[in-house]
Amino acid sequence: MRVTMMLADHAQVADGKLFIAGGGLSMAGPGPTPCALALLFHIPWQRAGERVDFTLNLIDEDGHPVIQGGGPEGPGPVRVSGHFETKIPPETPPGDEITVPVAFGSMLHLPPGRRYTWLLEVDGEGEDTWRLSFATRQDKATATG
Repeated sequence: MRVTMMLADHAQVADGKLFIAGGGLSMAGPGPTPCALALLFHIPWQRAGERVDFTLNLIDEDGHPVIQGGGPEGPGPVRVSGHFETKIPPETPPGDEITVPVAFGSMLHLPPGRRYTWLLEVDGEGEDTWRLSFATRQDKATATG
């Protein structure tokens, strides 16, 4: 399975397609930053009909989970989980890949001048290419002294 990942200002799925605004980000912030992840799963034909579980974890430059503020359970790691079951569209030729678009958005509160990486796991497994890194800009007040 292949996965195309992109960081954007905004992403959503409609009519089986990804709609992306401000895609291809590699710098964000500082301060509260809207952050969207656009994913396009390329599913082999033979995996059609199988349930696919996935998790995205945000880690910092030291490999530690990023902890953010609070839902009802209080602060916790930034993590997105989901699943889908691939259906073969009627017009798809036998043997072709099936694409499944997925999009998530959130407001992140990340310190300036740091690097972060989204790590994707599919069915509990990760691959080196299933990583999406970005940095936060320096705070202008701190950078100028």
